Amino acid sequence: MTPRSTNLSTGLGFLAIAFWSTTVGVSRSLTEQLGTFTSAACIYCLAGALGSAVLLARKAGRAELRRLPRLYLLGCGGIFVAYMVCLYVAVGLAASRQQVLEVALINYLWPSLTLALSVPLLGNRARIGLAPGVVAAVAGIFIAMAQSTGFDWQTFTQNLRAGAVPYVAALGAAVTWALYSNLTRRWASTVKGGAVPLFLLASGVVLGLLRATVTEDAAPTARSVGELLYMAVFPALIAYVMWDVAMRRGNMVLVAAASYLTPLLSVAIGAVYLGIPLTARLWLACALVIAGAVTCKLSVVEHQPHAAAEPMPVDGG
Repeated sequence: MTPRSTNLSTGLGFLAIAFWSTTVGVSRSLTEQLGTFTSAACIYCLAGALGSAVLLARKAGRAELRRLPRLYLLGCGGIFVAYMVCLYVAVGLAASRQQVLEVALINYLWPSLTLALSVPLLGNRARIGLAPGVVAAVAGIFIAMAQSTGFDWQTFTQNLRAGAVPYVAALGAAVTWALYSNLTRRWASTVKGGAVPLFLLASGVVLGLLRATVTEDAAPTARSVGELLYMAVFPALIAYVMWDVAMRRGNMVLVAAASYLTPLLSVAIGAVYLGIPLTARLWLACALVIAGAVTCKLSVVEHQPHAAAEPMPVDGG
């Protein structure tokens, strides 16, 4: 790979982060209007259908698809679907808009986890600051979960018992996206093309099957249709394709480091979009998550498989 193509792939990762920062606010608005699984199934079926049509219409796209490793298609595809389900369960089942911001911060443990997991999965080397970085990020999540009524262990456990599913689902989203980000590099860094549109379509189908098991009252409006189209085209289809390219051919450590801004951007945009007042504790929690991610970034050294070869970029939702 040339430095120019590496830089381009890295830049696409930055754009993906910008689009994703709008996801929490817009998706919560959609789930309130259409229902959790209805909105999610519509978003990803539409995004997947559009992307798959473009991919399969191109002869080169079909050829690239056939060359993709089976581990990438099945393994990363399954992890991608699991992430989507976890994310929308977390956002959709949050008891209030305030809790939406809390579960969003839990989801944004993924930058720290991506870098931490790159050590066993990609052979990167960890410095002593990695563990404190992860601890700082987790401390931020702890404060976010207890921020509404005071910060103590009893409050934490009470919040968890009152509505554990959104918190657990958000943690599942963080873990699965960190795994996906590393395994795309491990299993498909040397091949051209990707299968993100198919992963999106599979996510939409699974979410549609889950929709069939629940009762949701959907009342489409001009606003919900506009939000649906925005989510399907930008944070879903375009951003995930960009991220997939960045993870396989860009500078993972640099992109993952930039992603530490995502919690700040997402909380700020979500609060404005949903009309949620931000407390000092939530800002503190956000700052700790960002500090943890930065510390993790500075504590991971990229693995160099061949000393004489051009340095291979490392990867890092």
